[in-house]
Amino acid sequence: MSFTSFNLHANLLRAVDEMGFTIPTAIQKETIPPVLGGRDLVACAVTGSGKTAAFLLPILHRLLNSRRTGATRVLVLAPTRELAAQIDEHRRDLARHTAISGAAIFGGVGLGPQEQALRRGVDVVVATPGRLLDHFRFPYARLTGLEVLVLDEADRMLDMGFLPDIRRILRQLPTRRQTLLFSATIPGPIVALARELLRDPVTINVERRAVSASGITETAYPVPQALKSALLLELLQRRDIRSVLAFTRTKHRANRLAEFLTRHGVQSDRIHGNRSQPQRTQALARFKSGAVKVLVATDIAARGIDISELSHVVNFDVPKDPHDYIHRIGRTARAEAVGDALTFVAHDEEAELKTIEQHLDRRIERVTVPGFDYQSRPAERFEVPLAERLARHRARTRAARAPSHGRSG
Repeated sequence: MSFTSFNLHANLLRAVDEMGFTIPTAIQKETIPPVLGGRDLVACAVTGSGKTAAFLLPILHRLLNSRRTGATRVLVLAPTRELAAQIDEHRRDLARHTAISGAAIFGGVGLGPQEQALRRGVDVVVATPGRLLDHFRFPYARLTGLEVLVLDEADRMLDMGFLPDIRRILRQLPTRRQTLLFSATIPGPIVALARELLRDPVTINVERRAVSASGITETAYPVPQALKSALLLELLQRRDIRSVLAFTRTKHRANRLAEFLTRHGVQSDRIHGNRSQPQRTQALARFKSGAVKVLVATDIAARGIDISELSHVVNFDVPKDPHDYIHRIGRTARAEAVGDALTFVAHDEEAELKTIEQHLDRRIERVTVPGFDYQSRPAERFEVPLAERLARHRARTRAARAPSHGRSG
C-alpha cells in the first residue's frame, strides 16, 4: 500500500515523496480514510507511530479541495510548546507546495506575531491551551469559522491539568465541526471526554495495549544512584554513540547531568520547564544539527522532540509510569528504524522497573559494564538537596543586599 491509494491532492503526495515517506504506517492506514470522509475519530497512538501525518494529511487535503474563507479553519491543541512547534513544522513540510498558511501559538515568546497570525485568519493554528486562552480574551481570536478540532496527546493534557482550559476553549468554538482525539492511552477520563466531544466516532487501536516499538533494543544497567553520571560518561567514551536523549526525573537533575557531561568534554544541553522558550528552541536545534551529542530532558519538556535519526535514549532515572517509559524510548527507532534504549536502575528504583516489565509482559535484560568500578566513590555529589540549594540561595541574596562598609578614596 502506498500514499497514492488515499487519493490525496497531488501537491501533498509530492511533499510526502520529497520527505521520503513511502509506505503508510499502521495508524496512517487506519486514520486517513475516515478523516477524509469527515468522520469524528478517537485513536490510541503511541509516540513514533506517524500520527501527526495521519491527521494532517487528510486535513490539508480538505483545505485544498474547498474554498478559502479567510478565517482559521483548523485548530490543533497540544500539551507542550515543543509538540506544538513540531506539529507546525510538520504542517509546513507537508504543505510546502500549497498556499496553506499556519501558525504555532504557545507561551514563552511574544504575543505580537501570534496576534497577527490570528488576525490574518491563518488556515491552521497549532496551540497550547494556556496561550490560546490568553488570546481568547480579545475579539481578534474568535474562531467562529473553525471546521476541524484536533486534540493531540489528550492523556498528557489531562495529566497536566488542562481539562478546565480545554472546556473553556470548547465553549468558544462552533459546535458543528469535525473532532479528532489522539491519545497514547485511553483511561476513563479520556473515554468520558470522547463521549462528550465526538459524534459517532471511528475508534482506532483503543483496545491495544501500549507496548514499545519494534526495532528498539532495551537494556537495564543496575548502578548505584551516585555513579549514574559516571556510568553514562563511561558508555559515551567507550561506544560509538551518535546522539543521546537522556531523561531525568527533575529539572535540577537535568541541569546537573548536562553540566557534568560538558565539564568532561561531551557537548550537552538541557531542555525543561525552567528554560526560556528561546533556550529550549536553541538546544533542540543544536541537538538536531549534531552540534550537541547529549540532550537532557524532563518528560513534559520532551513532548514534541522528533529526531528522525536518534540512536540512543537513556532513562537516567527510571520513570514511575510504564506509559512514560514507552513514550521515552519511542523517541528512537521511529518510523520502523532501529535504536537503543538504556535504563539506569538504582537499588531504590527496582520496583518501578518491575512495574514496567509487568506492563510489557517481559523481562528487560540486565547489563554490567566490564571494567567499570561500581564500588568507587564519586568525586562530587551529583544532586544537591533542595534544602541546601535554598540555603545557598538565601545566603547569596543576603550577601548581595548587605551594605558595603568600604571607605571611598
